[in-house]
Amino acid sequence: MIDSRADIDPSAQLADDVEVGPWTLIGPDVVIESGCRIASHVVLKGPTHIGRNNRIFQFATVGDECQDKKYRGEPTRLEIGDNNVIREGCTIHRGTIQDKGITKIGNDNLLMAYVHVAHDCIVGDHAVLANNVALAGHVRVGDHSILGGFTAVHQFCQVGSHVMCGTGTVLLQDIPDYVMANGNTAKPHGINAEGLRRRGFSADSIQAIKRAYKIIYRQGLKVDEAIEQLQLLTQQQPAVQLMINALKSSNRGIIR
Repeated sequence: MIDSRADIDPSAQLADDVEVGPWTLIGPDVVIESGCRIASHVVLKGPTHIGRNNRIFQFATVGDECQDKKYRGEPTRLEIGDNNVIREGCTIHRGTIQDKGITKIGNDNLLMAYVHVAHDCIVGDHAVLANNVALAGHVRVGDHSILGGFTAVHQFCQVGSHVMCGTGTVLLQDIPDYVMANGNTAKPHGINAEGLRRRGFSADSIQAIKRAYKIIYRQGLKVDEAIEQLQLLTQQQPAVQLMINALKSSNRGIIR
């Protein structure tokens, strides 16, 4: 049901069963797939594609132009997958041509109230961004990661899969997959073992990831030296490969 008080551009494409609340604004170049529920007082701008079964709560602003002084009105995009919950007051901006021109949110994510996802960010699947999390431009967040309330992530940082950050964490560098972090600035505090158990990781895999963590953080090795040892470990436990990938792809360095 679309409330008669909503303002929807004639060129916007909404599936027949999309619900839109009163005083919501949906601009041109917005596509909303089946099963979505858009609350009142939401602003949706395009080019934006929103997948199936998403819920967007009141006062969220989704698909607006970015807060980047280099932006000159180029037709960049926002893509949101399926089954996401975007709570009150969230802001999600489109990309810039200085990157790939797209901001992307995957599937089954929870963005709690007042989360900010800046231009060119990529958020994977099954992530939880708690209240007031702020992602600067070009940030990558991996699958199943949990960022505690008021976490702030510097531009171009990479947050690996299965990461957990405590409340008020400030990230100025990358976090390898599986690692828990906390503090201003962030320090590593072991691996997210409980989260891995809940997601079906075997005891052997978790033990291998713990050994990998010790190689990276407890032996005083340079990154290249750590990668060498991790490659031997990954032959026995492929799950360690994600940590190798994180080290190899890091441009800002990892938290220490």
